[in-house]
Amino acid sequence: MTDSPAVLNIIKWGPRRMFRARFVFLAVPAGFLFLHSAGAFRSPADDESGPDRTGYLGDASCENCHKDLARIYEHTPHHLTSQLATSSSVHGSFQSGANSLIIVNPAQSAEPGLQFHMVSNKDGLFEVARSGWDSHIYERAERIDLVTGSGVRGQTYLYWQRDRLFELPVSYWSDGHRWINSPGYIDGTADFSRPVNPACLECHASYLRALSANPATNRYDRKSLVPGISCESCHGPGANHVRQEQRRETKGKETLIQNPANFSRDLQVDLCAECHNGIQREGLKPAFSYMPGRPLSEYFKQLPSPEVEHPDVHGNQVGLLQRSKCYRSSAEMSCSTCHNVHTTGQSLESYSQKCLSCHQWQSCGMSKKMGHAITNKCIDCHMPVEETNVIVSQTAGQVVHAKMRNHWIKIYADGSVPGNAGESQRP
Repeated sequence: MTDSPAVLNIIKWGPRRMFRARFVFLAVPAGFLFLHSAGAFRSPADDESGPDRTGYLGDASCENCHKDLARIYEHTPHHLTSQLATSSSVHGSFQSGANSLIIVNPAQSAEPGLQFHMVSNKDGLFEVARSGWDSHIYERAERIDLVTGSGVRGQTYLYWQRDRLFELPVSYWSDGHRWINSPGYIDGTADFSRPVNPACLECHASYLRALSANPATNRYDRKSLVPGISCESCHGPGANHVRQEQRRETKGKETLIQNPANFSRDLQVDLCAECHNGIQREGLKPAFSYMPGRPLSEYFKQLPSPEVEHPDVHGNQVGLLQRSKCYRSSAEMSCSTCHNVHTTGQSLESYSQKCLSCHQWQSCGMSKKMGHAITNKCIDCHMPVEETNVIVSQTAGQVVHAKMRNHWIKIYADGSVPGNAGESQRP
């Protein structure tokens, strides 16, 4: 694929509906959720350095003893950050009138422009790109096979082409319940060629076995997929623990499972930082290698960032938290001080109560103006919601930025809450 437009003959194979079509699209650089790593090509036979998956059993093995916890966790954003595509897991509408994204070229008003239609039929859910007019209609359709994103802010969709995994050109945006160009895609093009490499998936799935040691590969063993963030992602492989429990050998013995609550503060934070510490880093070991309870520096090397003074809020929650005086003044404060990953979303008021476990509300400079009502507003002022420049979609001439909460806890100069208009009660 070159950087210039290419006209391809496309033949649909496999379980999808078969047809021939010609379609014009561009190869574009990576953006949004997915990072692309460079590496020399190696054959699958050369892949002897993959992660050790010995002892991993899956969430079903945990549910037998932890039913209540598992029932709640199934609805959390972590668990839902990737799913197989179904009518319930895909949040966008497939109903007529709400299932289309039409991008008109304003310079050529007589030309219909590019249209995307979301189609549901007996073979599954599809993204269909269509361009042209009269007898010159160019069309391509790909089935939505995998959902990434819990839907709190939106979702992006992936499709399989035999054993290769690609990103689809249209995403769902929760704000406005609408279809948009997948962030990072060129407005007015239909690009089905963006590969999804292991680093892309590492924070959206528990495991997917790559068929090559090349870190830029997008070839996988499809049957190995473990979607979402599973129990063992944070607690480590559970086989020995399950065996011990079944034999009732736990009395007075180590439980043979990792409990992050018993980690040091640094290792607790490292567990979260695997996915919540920005994107400027280099993998030292294959994707899905990280083992809870180990220093993250054994698996990733942090790279210099051009945004040292003004870091972006996306994916950098740990780095921003570590800049905070609250964090630097405490030997115990960690992500779990405020967040309970086993539960669904908490209200902003509940987070403010965490602040008041250390701070007196009367000492805030705004307390005289706002009175006791300020006790529910700590997060609004000291952790404002801001736009990110990492997740950006250009759709039909409009630019859409995702909004995320800044985890740099501090006094902001103007006391305002940037980008917080209409923000829901999400941390």
